[in-house]
Amino acid sequence: MSYTEKVSNRLNDLLTKNYDAEAGYKQAAEKVSNPKLKNFFNQRAKERYDFGHELKSEIKSFGQEPEKGTSFTGDAHRTWIDIKTAFSSDKDEAVLEEAIRGEKAAVAEYNEVLSETSLPPSTANLITKERDSVQNALNNVKSLEEWA
Repeated sequence: MSYTEKVSNRLNDLLTKNYDAEAGYKQAAEKVSNPKLKNFFNQRAKERYDFGHELKSEIKSFGQEPEKGTSFTGDAHRTWIDIKTAFSSDKDEAVLEEAIRGEKAAVAEYNEVLSETSLPPSTANLITKERDSVQNALNNVKSLEEWA
């Protein structure tokens, strides 16, 4: 496998995770009743949509094709959220817990990609910017627990 294919594969993994996060945040916004949480989740969905476009451009710059759509794992997780919230007495808190778990996983995934020291500077800068934004969202999600 060539270097460009290897980097593109890693970026496609992140792209798919962003598709999953966007869909998850849209679902979260539909599930919660608190307007502040709803707004927060809608903003995160838009951010992940934007990340997807950035990653697609970076993948194309390597001469590779971006992936399309969510993952089976992400689809299963959203189904789990449906089940969990159906049986929860506090839907907002249940959704927030899942958002925190998802953001922690996203930060870990970004850090894993960044640990590959052979990334071109433009790619490393993009990944760092997105990872930092996800980390900020995670910090904000934790502070939103009082709203749930």
